[in-house]
Amino acid sequence: MVGAPNTSQAKKIIVLGSGELGKEVIIEAQRLGVETIAVDRYDHAPASHVAHRSYTIDMLDGDQLRAVIEKEKPDYIVPEIEAIATKTLLDLEKEGYTVVPTAHATYLTMDREGIRRLASETLNLPTAKYAFANSIEELEEAVHTIGFPCVIKPVMSSSGKGQSICRSVDEIEASWQEAVNGGRGKKTRVIIEEFIVFESEITLLTVRSVNGTTYCPPIGHIQKDGDYIESWQPHFMSDEQLAEAEEIAKKITDSLGGYGLFGVELFLTANGVYFSEVSPRPHDTGMVTMITQDLSEFALHVRAILGYPVTGVKLHAPGASKTLKAIKESETYSITGIKEALSVENTQVRVFGKPKTTKGRRMAVVLHTNETVELALDGVRKAAELLAIDYKL
Repeated sequence: MVGAPNTSQAKKIIVLGSGELGKEVIIEAQRLGVETIAVDRYDHAPASHVAHRSYTIDMLDGDQLRAVIEKEKPDYIVPEIEAIATKTLLDLEKEGYTVVPTAHATYLTMDREGIRRLASETLNLPTAKYAFANSIEELEEAVHTIGFPCVIKPVMSSSGKGQSICRSVDEIEASWQEAVNGGRGKKTRVIIEEFIVFESEITLLTVRSVNGTTYCPPIGHIQKDGDYIESWQPHFMSDEQLAEAEEIAKKITDSLGGYGLFGVELFLTANGVYFSEVSPRPHDTGMVTMITQDLSEFALHVRAILGYPVTGVKLHAPGASKTLKAIKESETYSITGIKEALSVENTQVRVFGKPKTTKGRRMAVVLHTNETVELALDGVRKAAELLAIDYKL
């Protein structure tokens, strides 16, 4: 049952992390009559524009996080970013609150070390070789064990921040600084991974709901510096690859438990499918589903969270997405070319409404459908070229 928002009968969701993904989650929750609260570390975050209420707090501060939760008493706590006081979420769950998908899953996946050890050491999933380091001396030792080239990342970060490929001894110090400066929270611990030569990398959106596990058609994507630039759906995979990918996705999501949508990242290689990472929430590469599927990843996430059935996913047409990124900081920016981009047939533009630009920050996404993935990619690139950011003084 769902009562009217802002009444004692309301069903209430609090979203921790109010960027462009959290904004879409809140929109979908409101379509089902849910009362919504947006929380982030900065004022005027995108989801706060559409939520019933919003708060600005330091989400790494357990006391501040607890104060908001106890004030609002939500039916569901929905983490949408990595930098959260996850130990506080564990305590709140023990006290009777529902954390999506579970507090334990959030705790594990917010930290690359926890999820990598679960995948490789507990579930025996195929992964790249890896090691961890707390200092540059430990990093040097680990790099020589893993070998060159290797990938170095903070154990906690988002959108690829702090990630680099280390190709020689001369690059170790720079990679260490990149990881430490790009990490979230107060950790300086890094993960060193074997560089996997892959044919492609995909996101397999996996939904755990009251009636079982459902998979969206695989999403291919291109990343730069660990952050997604383009994505497309469906990505071609052989029947054997798809079966292997779904098996890996089911094992990792079953282990994490709870209801909701998971973004499972995988490498497709000549030697099979390798597990890379998993996010227990909608994935940035999955924004393409806003134009390709009958139910977007956000709609699927909300349905599953609320305990409603997810009976299947219908792909309307092949599609692609491409981000518009800022190149510098500005608090007086504007996005231009929207009219021109929308003149490209079968195109949509989503402007996030972030209060300021910073270098590399996603400010909008272009979505396009067509008869084939190749045509969709051509179309989305054409439309995206028409968008620009005007950095006013």
